[in-house]
Amino acid sequence: MAEQAAADVPEMVVLGRVSGIYGVKGWVRVFSHTSPRSNILTYSGWYLRQAGNWVKYELQSGRAHGKGVVAQLKGCDDREQAAMLMQAEIAIPREQLPELQPDEFYWADLKGLKVHTTEGVDLGIVDHLLETGANDVVVIKGERERLIPYLWQDVIQSVDLKAGLMIVDWDPDF
Repeated sequence: MAEQAAADVPEMVVLGRVSGIYGVKGWVRVFSHTSPRSNILTYSGWYLRQAGNWVKYELQSGRAHGKGVVAQLKGCDDREQAAMLMQAEIAIPREQLPELQPDEFYWADLKGLKVHTTEGVDLGIVDHLLETGANDVVVIKGERERLIPYLWQDVIQSVDLKAGLMIVDWDPDF
């Protein structure tokens, strides 16, 4: 069904997860973090995290389906095999991602950054991001949870991945 990933697996970036079973021929429903959601299908070598290890799968077929995506992986030919993949994260090696422009970041790179206000107040750590209709939102976990709009230069002043720090123009009492 799949080949076990080598011990020295390259750095992975999670693009989604297997969220369900689709039909009886081994297809899976995919919750994709890519934009648009179907972009996850442009990467052919998927790694799925199973029992704490990355296992490589080749995408055999896939398509947009409603608001989501469905896919079939080579060697996954029936409903029982698909069920074994439920909730597995889907990732690709970082080197497959396109180059970014200056001041552009992948969401995966923002998770875990420390967040300080422009006055140096520690707000916590970026837990995750949410996509909303108007703008993306950074969810920060600290002494309490904060939702801060990802508005570059209006709220988000700078991101330093090497230092692991995001600076925001935000009232810490809000």
